[in-house]
Amino acid sequence: MAAIKYNARDVEFEIEDFNTPGTWVALATAQGGSGEGGINTFSVGHEYETTDTTTFASAGRAESQNMQEGKTLTLEGFRLKDPVTGALDPGMALVEAQAARLGEDSLVGFRFAAPGDANWTVWANAHFQLGDSGGGNNDKVGWSVTVTRSGPDTTAAKS
Repeated sequence: MAAIKYNARDVEFEIEDFNTPGTWVALATAQGGSGEGGINTFSVGHEYETTDTTTFASAGRAESQNMQEGKTLTLEGFRLKDPVTGALDPGMALVEAQAARLGEDSLVGFRFAAPGDANWTVWANAHFQLGDSGGGNNDKVGWSVTVTRSGPDTTAAKS
């Protein structure tokens, strides 16, 4: 079958529960989580550190090589809160708690998969930084987080 476009809304995201390692909690999207999609935008970022390898033999033309690669994934959408209990969506609550942890405790697992993927892309060590939250008079409250990979990607079979 030929490769086809797929819906961004169908990508799944999960954070590992730092209270119960090995337990994964979904972030609510159109297709996953609490049934009410909070996340409505994501983007994967790439950053590179290079080193200059220019010598006299380069004859005035710059030369360089990639020496380090970093990855981030930003999630944005609406903050989901139970109007009766005041509880946040479980995935968002876990992200917010994890973002407040420091040092070694700031690292926890994060994984994501596109529709049809047999495996998760796993960032075994990732840290979380919350973005601004709020809105105007006629807005729903926004929510965002940037997840930064620390170390390499791995994979795990989806069950």
